[in-house]
Parts: sequence; C-alpha cells; structure tokens
Amino acid sequence: MKQAVVGLVAHVDAGKTTLAEAMLYTAGAIRKLGRVDHRDAHLDTNAMERARGITIFSKQTALDYGDTHLMLLDAPGHVDFSAEAERTLRALDYAILVVGANDGVQGHTETLWDLLQRYEVPTFLFVNKMDLVSETASAVLHELAERLSPGCLDARELLAGGPSIEDAAATDEAALEEFIDTNALSRATLQRLVAERAVFPVFFGSALKAAGIAELLDGLDALIAPHTWPDAFAARVYKVSRSARGERLAWLKVAGGVLRAKTVLTGFDRGVAWEEKVDQVRIYDADAFQTVAEVPAGCICAVTGLSHVVPGSALGAEEPGPQPALAPVLSYQVLPGEHDVHTVVRALRELADEDPLLGVTWVEHLHEIHVQLMGEVQREVVQQLLRDRFGLEVTFGASGILYKETITASVRGVGHFEPLRHYAEVHLLLEPAERGSGMAFGTRCSEDDLDRNWQRLILTHAMEREHVGVLTGAPITDVRITLLGGRAHAKHTEGGDFRQATYRAIRQALMRARAEGAVELLEPWYAFRLVVPADKVGRALADLQRMAATFEAPRVMGDRAELVGTAPASEMQGYALEVSGYSGGRGHLVLEYAGYQPCHDAERVIAEIAYDPRADVPNTPDSVFCSHGAGYNVPWDEVDAHAHVTIDEARLRSWRAADASFFSGAR
Repeated sequence: MKQAVVGLVAHVDAGKTTLAEAMLYTAGAIRKLGRVDHRDAHLDTNAMERARGITIFSKQTALDYGDTHLMLLDAPGHVDFSAEAERTLRALDYAILVVGANDGVQGHTETLWDLLQRYEVPTFLFVNKMDLVSETASAVLHELAERLSPGCLDARELLAGGPSIEDAAATDEAALEEFIDTNALSRATLQRLVAERAVFPVFFGSALKAAGIAELLDGLDALIAPHTWPDAFAARVYKVSRSARGERLAWLKVAGGVLRAKTVLTGFDRGVAWEEKVDQVRIYDADAFQTVAEVPAGCICAVTGLSHVVPGSALGAEEPGPQPALAPVLSYQVLPGEHDVHTVVRALRELADEDPLLGVTWVEHLHEIHVQLMGEVQREVVQQLLRDRFGLEVTFGASGILYKETITASVRGVGHFEPLRHYAEVHLLLEPAERGSGMAFGTRCSEDDLDRNWQRLILTHAMEREHVGVLTGAPITDVRITLLGGRAHAKHTEGGDFRQATYRAIRQALMRARAEGAVELLEPWYAFRLVVPADKVGRALADLQRMAATFEAPRVMGDRAELVGTAPASEMQGYALEVSGYSGGRGHLVLEYAGYQPCHDAERVIAEIAYDPRADVPNTPDSVFCSHGAGYNVPWDEVDAHAHVTIDEARLRSWRAADASFFSGAR
C-alpha cells in the first residue's frame, strides 16, 4: 500500500477542517460527520479552537482509501498562526490547498502558495463551497491559473483523459512526446508531473455536504506516486507541544530508516550539543494515541524524551534546510498583574519552547516582559494558554514594532572586571556583517597570550545572550564579534569574571560606535503585492509614497493594476483594510516578511523611545578596576587608558586582511 503525509492548508474560513472531517467520514475512518460550528469536529479538540471555530494547532489523523494510506496534517489557517503552518509544510509529501469558492484566491492563499513552492511540496487544490456561488468551475480555474499557476488543471479531466491532458503534457518535454505518440498520458506520467510540481490537479465540491469528496479521494489514490526512502535514519522535528499530562512531545517526520523506542539520538540545537534517548514513540489520531515500538520512514509520529530539539531540528542524516520565511514583527509588553514576574517569564519561556518565534525578553532595567507575536489573535491565544495551563491572569500592553540595531563600521571594545579577588579583561573587535546574516563569533587571540579554555569561555559568554544596542535598547544583529586578546589571573579569575568582562567589552564597543555615528536602527520590512481596480491606481501610488515604500511601475491587467515592492512593516499595519475600503472590496494586499532594513524614520523612533544606555545598569559599558584593595568604576570612554592588555596593531592589520572563515556561525 502506498503511503503519504498530506497536509491541509488554507486561508481562514475556507473550510479546511470541514474538508478533513468529510474525508475521514467518506473513507470510513470516523462514523459520525462532525461540524466546526457544532464544535464536534474530529480534529478541533482544543477548547480554544472549538470556541473560535479556527485551527490553532496542527493535528494529525489517518485514513485508508483504495491503495493509499494517508496521514493527514491539519495546519492552522489564520494568518497569526501561519508560522505553525509553515513548520508543518516541512513534514509533508503532498498538500491540499483549500480555496473557498465564495472568497476566491485570498492574500494569505498566495502566501501559502509561495511557501509550498519554497519547500517544493507537490500540491492538489480543492475548491470548496461550490454550492454557495453561481460561478462555474471553469471561471474558478481561470482565476487559479492566473493568480497561482497555469499548471492548475481540472483533475476530473486529467483522470478521464479530457482536454486538460494536453495542457499537462505541455508542461514537460518527455510528457509531450508521450502525448504526441499516444494521444494520452499514463498514470505514472501524471503522478510524476504532480510530484515535480508541474501540474496541480484541481477538485471541486462542498465539504459541508460531502460533495466531491469521493472524487478527491479517488484522485489522491490515483495521483500520489509510490515512494522509496533511504535506509539511513533521518528525521525532522516539525512541532513541539505538551501532552495533557505535561509531557514534552517532539513531533517528527521520519525521512529515512526506522525510528525505534529507546534509540539514542544526538544533535546540536540552540548552541548545545546533546545526546538523549527516545522514550516513547506515539502515533496520534487527534488527541488519542497508541504507543508503538517503531515507526518506518515516510511516517509522522510524536516522541517523548527529547528535551533539546526545537521545531526545525534535523536528526540523523537529515539536512538542516532553509530558515523560516515568516517571522513576527510585533512586540507586546506583558503585564503580570499580581503574579510574580519571574513565574510569568518561566511560563512564557515554556510556551516559547514550543514556538521558537515567540521571543520572550525580560528587560531588566525597565522590569518589563516583552513577547514577539504575529498579531492580535495570537496574543489572545497566548493569554488563554497562560490562564489555562499555568493559572496566570495577565494582560498585554499595546503592540509595537520589533526594531533591531547594527553597526556600520568596525569598532573595538574593552571590558575589565576587577573587584577585590576577581580579575578578567577582554578585548573584542566588532565588525558589520552581511544584512540578514545574524551574529557570528570567532577568535584571533594567540594561545600564548590567553589559554584556549579562557578563549572558549569568552566566546560562550558572547553567544549565550541577546545583546542590546545603544540607540533604543533593541537587539543587535548582523555583527561579527572577534576575540582579539584578554588576560586572566592565575589565582583570582573565576568563570563569571569573564562573563562580566565580555558583556562590558561588547557594550563599550557599541558606545564607541554610537559616538562615531556608526550605529544604525533597523526595522522589519514587508515585500508586498497590491492589486487594485485600475481606476484606483492613483490612490494606491499616493499611499505607497506616503509609507516610504519602494516599488516598480504598475502592471495593468485588464481592469486591474498590480504594484509590487517593499515597505516598512510599521506603515503597512492595517493597510489591507484600507485597500478593501477604497476599492469596494475588489482590491487585495499580499504581504511577506522581507527581513530587516534601515528604519525609514529612525530619528522619530529614537526620540520617542528615549533610551538612555548609561541608565541601563544591567548592560553597563563601564568597567571595574582595582586600586589599594578596592574596586572602582571607570566610565566606558576612559577604559582604554586603564586597560592592562595591549593589542599589537601590526598583528591586528594582518588579521583584518586575512580570510574571515574562522567565524563560528550565525544566530
């Protein structure tokens, strides 16, 4: 029997979970047909999902139909949970993209389509709610071909040898030769074209009325190709969650070999090398599960016993793969109310263990907790999770943009920590790195000057935390940090001394860069695609210029016009509603995270935040020296004159000219 992991993805309210219910019922996997609005759907088991009528957490189930065993993953549809949907795509062999016939191709539909292309997932389409519209299947097919791909072809015609066969053949040279010779395409050729993402079969129906579901299942059985998997063990973690009993579950797609219970796995995640034993291996069906001894390649499962893996972790022979395309751009302050702030931080970090993009920061000098989120609905869900799982009643402040800082020129920093009976000095070089590369670390310090174990400790301390900038207190990024030199004391140096010296050296370098005008504020930008009626182009152009967007000349397509470009995320917030308003509902905006670029109104932002780096005591740039048995503070701009280590300038110039391949990686 063939098998495949098939994900259901869609924009919100397209009927994705209802489709999963209808597929399970038609295949005989469940006896009763549940409904999302009746809160008894097989896969919407979470109370929040049932209350809201949306999928928040990806769910697993399975069915057998014909000669195929399908493992279904129902991914979240709401845009606030698109990061979870993106992680789910990494586990798929195929996807079913659900499009509501009454809504057509939405902006989020196009975002999902781009992600499916990014991860090279063969895709079927199911046009749902055909009973609610007067449009014909051919009209919907035309929109799909225009907005998504010309390879979107009527599945019924493909399987019956109708006119779409010729269109399918035109997508591939070998298929075209076969069609010319036989006036048909074999089942194996159609399977290959689907697997290679040349053809995207489109099915039509109504999930709520179970119309067209048998045809969809027949098509999946016919067009999913047999697959062979490598013998070497390989797996990818696509989700981390907690069971009802609080156990940490790592959800895996086994991509090679066999995963057995009690197997010892190794890996490297979050800067830590680990070795752990798989305890239980579970096959889930919604919230129910059975424990199995092993899982073969091609299957998905959940395991207990792995405490270090995160979503995206590659195990065994699995390749790391690309970084996520989606990322939050909003920051919220968490207001703990009567609760202890450290208790709230611990709870949030447990949630962040399940969702790596949920950045949790304790801002020491402000005594504030900040979290990174995709939007308001996710904020409400996090608030509910804190209440239900931890008994914490918290509120949230207003959202703000997640800024970052970087440097534009090389600077050196010195940190010295020498209170009584302690000693450490660190000299670092900070250099600007390629935009979007993150942080990199390395050493050019001779072991004759500083023992290897101290050098490793300094780099560990440099990498162990997120360092904040000196313009707004935002995290720094795209910076290479190189250890140039340092000194320890044979009797008085302890490990924590180098932590203090390292932090102070980084901070002193940033203060020096600020004094030299070499610090830059960054903000998140979106790549956008804006489609409006042709008579609204003038309004759209004026808006984009006001928002400091960069864009290409409009492309006119009949009675519509398309504009593509990039714009600051801060300016694009809420603009989709404006577009809908001034276009009478005929325009739409597609946004995709495009990384960080220089802030378009940095002076205003810096003035509003009014951050004072000297008042941020936990991130002090000053150093501590010792005289006559007592430690004393030296301001950052006077530290160089008191430093004990001298860096050889000739050697430094030779280092700077050498290859920079020693950097240990980015985060």
